[in-house]
Amino acid sequence: MTMPMPPPAIRAAIPEDLLLLPAVEEAADAPFAALGIGPLPPPGGVDELRAARHVLVAGRPPIGFARLEEVDGVAHLEQLSVHADHHRRGVGSALLRAACATAAGEGHRAITLITYRDVPWNAPFYARHGFEPVPEEELTPGLRELRRHEGELGLDRFGARVVMRAVLPG
Repeated sequence: MTMPMPPPAIRAAIPEDLLLLPAVEEAADAPFAALGIGPLPPPGGVDELRAARHVLVAGRPPIGFARLEEVDGVAHLEQLSVHADHHRRGVGSALLRAACATAAGEGHRAITLITYRDVPWNAPFYARHGFEPVPEEELTPGLRELRRHEGELGLDRFGARVVMRAVLPG
């Protein structure tokens, strides 16, 4: 009997990694098509990744990444992508834990994200990791702006979106 491989170590992205991450994001989006979701907007570009507050990667070369920003003074997980060939191996969970630890290490008390409510590897995945939906009346101006922008990109036409938040230790 073979033992499953542990997920790769999570590390800060280096400049060479950033060139590979748009392809990882594109491959990570492929399973959405089976749910009738798509086409999704194209992956973020290298310049966006360079400008990010933090980019964490799994693997060398990267098979997944987490992009962290700050919205209204709160850590925000802008993107979490794992190449479809590496799904269901703990890579996403490892990246999420590292993103939360990075945010907590910077003194953030919470982290937010926006995702599809009913896609199994979206909101239900985050809920298993302690994220809860944020009521509409608690959305900050920056989160409202992100939701508006998502609407402009057409993401809402594929299903309900939800803003989620997790309280961080500290």
